Amino acid sequence: MTKGRTDPLLERATAAVARLSPCRALGRVAGIGGSTIAVTGLSRAVGLGDRARLHRRDGPALAAEVVRIEGERVHLLPEDPGEGLVLGDPVTAEPAPCLAPDCSWVGRVMDPDGRPLDGRPLLPGLRPRPLRAAPPPAGSRRGMGPRLATGLSVFDTILPVARGQRIGLFAGSGVGKSTLLGDLARGVAADLVVVALAGERGRELGDFLRHVLGEAGLARAVVVAATSDRAPQVRRRCVWAATAVAEHFRDEGAQVLLLVDSVTRFAEAHRELAVAAGEPAGLRGFPATTPALIASLCERAGPGGPGQGDITAIYSVLVQGSDMEEPVADWLRGVLDGHVVLDRAIAERGRFPAIDPLRSVSRALPQVTSTAERETIAEARAAWALLEEAGPMLRAGLYQPGSDPALDAALAVRDPLERFLALRDVASPEMAFRALRDALARRSGRPET
Repeated sequence: MTKGRTDPLLERATAAVARLSPCRALGRVAGIGGSTIAVTGLSRAVGLGDRARLHRRDGPALAAEVVRIEGERVHLLPEDPGEGLVLGDPVTAEPAPCLAPDCSWVGRVMDPDGRPLDGRPLLPGLRPRPLRAAPPPAGSRRGMGPRLATGLSVFDTILPVARGQRIGLFAGSGVGKSTLLGDLARGVAADLVVVALAGERGRELGDFLRHVLGEAGLARAVVVAATSDRAPQVRRRCVWAATAVAEHFRDEGAQVLLLVDSVTRFAEAHRELAVAAGEPAGLRGFPATTPALIASLCERAGPGGPGQGDITAIYSVLVQGSDMEEPVADWLRGVLDGHVVLDRAIAERGRFPAIDPLRSVSRALPQVTSTAERETIAEARAAWALLEEAGPMLRAGLYQPGSDPALDAALAVRDPLERFLALRDVASPEMAFRALRDALARRSGRPET
C-alpha cells in the first residue's frame, strides 16, 4: 500500500465491520400458527418490513420479516420452514435491509442481501442504500435520450429503445422471453447491465448465466437472483435490490440497462406476503396495494436528474394464454413507455424473436426517428396490417392473386419482412433501416438499396 493512501479493499472491509452492531433488541416466540410467528418484546424495536432472526434450540437461526404489528405482538414470516421452533425461543431484531453496491460487483451473481451466489467472496461498498428508495424529483428529471443501438433489427427500427425508456416485455412461457433478454443484455448500448431474476427455477438460473447471458453478457452485468424455492419476501426483495444497484451506478453517472424478470413473480410474491399480513384480496387475489407497488417500482427507473446517468429498464410480464388484459399486464402497461408482445403462434412458426409488430408499441418512436424512417415504419406496419386482416382468407385458400393490388404488394414482402424481424447482430440502426427498406423494395419492384 502506498504511503498516505488508503487500500480500497481495507476501506471497504472497515466500512462493513463498522456497520455491524453488537446490540440487538430481544423478544420471545409467543405464538406459532399458520405461516407467521407471533413474537412479544419487539413491538417498539421494529417496524413493518424490518428483519428479525428466530433462534431455534435445535438447528440454525431463521431469518424472518415483519409483516404485521398488533399491539404488543409482532408477526414474522420466516424465510425458511419453521420446524423446531417452540414457545419462548429468543428472537433478535436485525438492522433494516440495505445494500452497499460497488464497482467490484460487475460480473458477479448475488442474492438480494448482497451475498455471493458464484462461490467467490464479495465485499460491500462504502455507502449503503435502502432497498426501497424514492425516484429522482419529477421536476428535475430529463426527458428520454437518443435512440440506443440494440443489435436487433426490430428494436433498431419499428420499436426503438431510447435512453431512459421503460418498456414492458409481455410473453407466455416458452416463447423465447429469456433468450430475448439475453440478446438485449449483450446488445443494448449501456455502460453496464443489472439483471433481476425473481422466481426462476434453479436449473434455469444456471442455464441463463451460462448459455443465454454468456461470458460476454456477464462481464458487464450485475445479476441479482432469488430462485423459486425462496420465500416470497426474498423474491420480492430481489427486484428492489436490483433496482437499488442500478440506482447506485446511475448516481455515479453511468448509463444502466435494468432487466427485470419478472414483474409477475414480483407481484405474486407481494400477494403471498399480503395474505400472511391479513390484507384483503382484490382482483385475482392481488391486494389493493399491488398497482401502487408496481408503479413505484417502475418510477425508480428512467431518466436521471442533474449529474446522474439514466436507467433504461425492460420489465418482463408472464401473461397466461396471451391475455394482455390480466391484472399485472394491465397495471404495468399503464405506467411504461411502451410494450413488446411475444406471440406463441409466431414462435411456433419458428421466427425468433417472436414479436408481434402490430400489438407492440414504443412511445419513443416519434422523437428518436427521422421523417423518412417513420415513413418506412408506416409502410411496413401497413403491410403487416393487411396480411393480418386477410389471414383467415389466405389460410382458407380463398384469395385469388390480382384481386387486390394492395394485398398482392403485401404478400410480395411477407417473407422478406419475416426474415427482417429475425435479424440479429445488426451493426447499427442505420443498417437495420437499410435492411427494412430492402425488404419493402419488393412491394413495388423497386431495386434494393
